[in-house]
Amino acid sequence: MDDSAIVRQILSNSLAAHEDIEVVGTAPDPYIARDKILTLKPDVVTLDIEMPRMNGLTFLKKLSEYHPLPVIIISSRTQSSCETALEALRLGAVHVLAKPGGPYSVGDLQIDLPHYVRAAAAAGSRIRDRARVSAPPAWLPKLASTPSDFLVAIGASTGGTEAIQQILAQLPETTPPLVIVQHIPASFSTAFARRLHQLCKFEVREAENGDLLRPGLALVAPGDFHLVVRRCGAHLRAFIKQGPRVCYQRPSVDVLFESVASAAGASSLGLLLTGMGVDGARGLLKMKQAGAHTIAQDEASSVVFGMPRTAIEAGAVCEVLPLSRMPLRILQICEQKARSASPKSKLSN
Repeated sequence: MDDSAIVRQILSNSLAAHEDIEVVGTAPDPYIARDKILTLKPDVVTLDIEMPRMNGLTFLKKLSEYHPLPVIIISSRTQSSCETALEALRLGAVHVLAKPGGPYSVGDLQIDLPHYVRAAAAAGSRIRDRARVSAPPAWLPKLASTPSDFLVAIGASTGGTEAIQQILAQLPETTPPLVIVQHIPASFSTAFARRLHQLCKFEVREAENGDLLRPGLALVAPGDFHLVVRRCGAHLRAFIKQGPRVCYQRPSVDVLFESVASAAGASSLGLLLTGMGVDGARGLLKMKQAGAHTIAQDEASSVVFGMPRTAIEAGAVCEVLPLSRMPLRILQICEQKARSASPKSKLSN
C-alpha cells in the first residue's frame, strides 16, 4: 500500500523477483486496500503511514481489530513519521522500514524488504493487538543493592521494540545498567529511546561515546552505529562506532554481546529476544563461555523465533523464558550477583 504508483511498481518488482514471494495486489489508499485484502487474502501487508483518504495508522487500528495479519510499516524519516511508526509497532505492526529520502524514493528498501516480508509471514499466527504496557506489578521487588560492575545486555529484532518496552517498563529505578541493540532504521532509534524513557522509572537514551554505565541508566544503540562496551580502569563505558555490518545489521547484537563478554564476563547477563535471522547467537555464546548468565525468549512469546532459536541450537543459552518472566528474573540474578560480591559473603566462603 502506497499512494505512489512508482513506489508500488518498484517494490512489487523487487519482491516478485524472489521465487518464494508472490505479490497478489497493490493499493493506492486504505479503502481500495480493504477490499483487496478481503478478496485476495494476503499473508503480509506493507503499509505507508502517509496515505490519502485515511492515514496508515487509522487503517492499521481497523485492520488489527477486524482482520489481523502481519503488517510492515514503510515510513519517511521525519520526526512525526518516526513517532507514528513506533505507535504502529505498539498497535501490532511487526517491523518498520524507512524510505531513504522522501515519499517517492525507494533506495535500499527494495533490498531489505524481502527479508522482512519472510519474517512477517512466519509471524502470522502470532499477530494480535498489543495492549499498552501496564503498570509494574506490585510483587516486583526493588533492588536492595546493585553491583557496581554488573551489566545487562539486550538484543532484539523483529517484534523487539514492544518486547524491550515490556521488560524495561517493569524494572525499578535501581535497575542495573542496561545496553540495548534493537534492529531499527537509523532515524527511528532516537524516537524509540525517547518513548522508553517516558515509560520507565529510570533514564533511557541513545548511547554516546564514553558513557559511564551505572545503575538507573539504559543506553540504546543509535541506528546505523554499533554499540560496544569497554572496561576503562575500574569502570565500564559504552562506545559507538561504524564499521561493516555484521549479520547484515548495524547495529549488531553480536558486536555488543562480544564486547560485553570481553569487558564484563561473568558480571553480565545477556538477553536475546524475538527477531529474524542469526544475529546475537555467536555473541551470546561468547558471553556464556565468559561466565555470563544467558537467556533466550521462548517461541510462544516471540513474534519471530529466529534469533532465539539459533542461540538455543548453538548451546549459547542458560535459560529459555517467556517475556513475562524476564523482568523478575533480571532482578533475581542481579541480587544473586550482589550477594556473592558482598564482603560478608566472601568471608563466609
